[in-house]
Amino acid sequence: MAETWITTKGGDFGETSLGNGDRVPKDHLRVEVFGTIDECQAHVGMARALCEYEEICENLCWLEQQLGLLMGYLALFPGLPCPKIEALEAIIDKVGNVTERNFRFVRPGDSKAGAALHVARTVARRAERLAVKLFRSKELKEEGYSYINRLSDVIYALSLWYDHLARTQEEKSECRQ
Repeated sequence: MAETWITTKGGDFGETSLGNGDRVPKDHLRVEVFGTIDECQAHVGMARALCEYEEICENLCWLEQQLGLLMGYLALFPGLPCPKIEALEAIIDKVGNVTERNFRFVRPGDSKAGAALHVARTVARRAERLAVKLFRSKELKEEGYSYINRLSDVIYALSLWYDHLARTQEEKSECRQ
């Protein structure tokens, strides 16, 4: 018999396993939430692939790692804690300082990386709308819901930072002409 690699065939009948071993339907709300976070992580990865600013790339890579931990937490892997919300808030504060809290009208298509971040932000908002049902039914702790709630904020902040740097670079090149 061949060794299992990608295909386990365990989900062929519409169920999947959680980290604690429980089997649930693939359309279970918990699976919907961590699946939506997975989608968000992929969009953050796309933004990182398009980003040319090293410090933002580092933050995006870190965020991808945190989203992996968040998915494990949501999937009920034993002993896996919720990532810390304070780290997200520190990024938001840093971006506020970098941009001097200067909010401009935002068009998601001003840059490729910024657009990818705005897609990630809207996916994070969808995860939040799904997760609130788990939170209200006491199947998700407050720390988990708060983290998901703050996720769209940090992604929005990173898009503001990216576009701020792109505008600054554009203004510098205009001055040289």
